[in-house]
Amino acid sequence: MKRILLPLAALFFLAAQAPAQTATAPASVIHVVTVKWKPDATAAQIQAALDGVKKLPEQFPGVTRVWTKSIKVQGGKANAIVMEFKDEAQLKAYADSPAQKEWYKLYTPIRAESTTFDITN
Repeated sequence: MKRILLPLAALFFLAAQAPAQTATAPASVIHVVTVKWKPDATAAQIQAALDGVKKLPEQFPGVTRVWTKSIKVQGGKANAIVMEFKDEAQLKAYADSPAQKEWYKLYTPIRAESTTFDITN
């Protein structure tokens, strides 16, 4: 009987924890971009691109927050840019949106390469 009760108790404990974890897990999506700039990109161009991405929450309501101050970046990249989207649907809606196209006018001409990660729960 004890052999059955212990696994059942563990199962009930885990089942009780699942709703609590789901209730606190955000639906937002974190969009992380690490960037290596072109060698001829000027400091002014880079700053304009970083300032431009900071304006996205005003231009696209699906973007809730933007971070641009890189404290540590590895792998030969120069900056990391983080955008938080309300949810996955907003991330998808952002692709090819007027706000993205406007920011890309500043960003893509000076970007040598980038790596992107989209993260959610």
